[in-house]
Amino acid sequence: MNPHKAPPASKLRAWIQAARPLAQGNILPPLLLGQGLACAVCGRFGVRAFLVAFAFGLLVQLFIVFANDCADWRSDVQNRTYNLFSGGSRVVPEGKLTPLDLARAAGITSIALVTLAVWTGFTLELPLILFFAAGSLGLVWAYSFPPIRLSYRGRGELLQALGIGALLPAVGFYLQCGAIARLPWPALLPVMLLGWAGNVTTSLPDFPSDRATGKRSYPVRRGELAARRASLFAIAIAAAGAPLVVPRAPSYLLAALVALPLFLLFVNRRNLARADARNVDACRRFVSLNAAAITAALFGWTIALFAG
Repeated sequence: MNPHKAPPASKLRAWIQAARPLAQGNILPPLLLGQGLACAVCGRFGVRAFLVAFAFGLLVQLFIVFANDCADWRSDVQNRTYNLFSGGSRVVPEGKLTPLDLARAAGITSIALVTLAVWTGFTLELPLILFFAAGSLGLVWAYSFPPIRLSYRGRGELLQALGIGALLPAVGFYLQCGAIARLPWPALLPVMLLGWAGNVTTSLPDFPSDRATGKRSYPVRRGELAARRASLFAIAIAAAGAPLVVPRAPSYLLAALVALPLFLLFVNRRNLARADARNVDACRRFVSLNAAAITAALFGWTIALFAG
């Protein structure tokens, strides 16, 4: 397979595939959570701010998927155990786009993100959005590219925890509230833990190709079974942290917010012992249930914040 072969005629479908719409599931929930925090703390929710946050998240998503596909194509080519949540978009292994195509698209997307941030900073008088845009680009670069390249050197999951759990909620909060100083930072601790667990979870199917190409993901460093256990534990601890996120929620609502993710994790324990990457079906079920538990926690907290 030549990763540099010309893409096929149907480029639109190839670019939609490269954009990985499912990846928005990692971006939109923490942005919405941040806006829910702004609603609870500042009593504000504006449609224009919501649309800017959505556009910000969309451009961040596109930069992430294009840049990571460009950086990881050698590992993706060897990957035979991928699923919907992992292994990249597959456009390079399938010969639909080249790494150079994706590098150019990542560059264009980064320019668009900075342009949006400049417009927002001046038009809405929110200058810190430039810092958040630069931070988003910097985290992705540090994750996938030299000289830091933590996804290969190890501890890349910490960068995802910071991006998903702190930066994106802060963006949503800042755009709605207009003052980052009022952000309740302790509320982000459970969200960061979910971001960490999400990275560990989605790296599970890629274990064989990551190990073969020297990518030191958490499963490669600690082993597949230990990584699965750690992901379950991290999500459970994060779910139990609901009172940090929605401290004013009544006790019955807090119990429900904790119970649903824990129930999904309890069901997922059935897959714990057998969900190695080469057992594709069991691994997919494990990853899917972990993703469902993470999503349930984030959306549950967000709904409670808006409702409260």
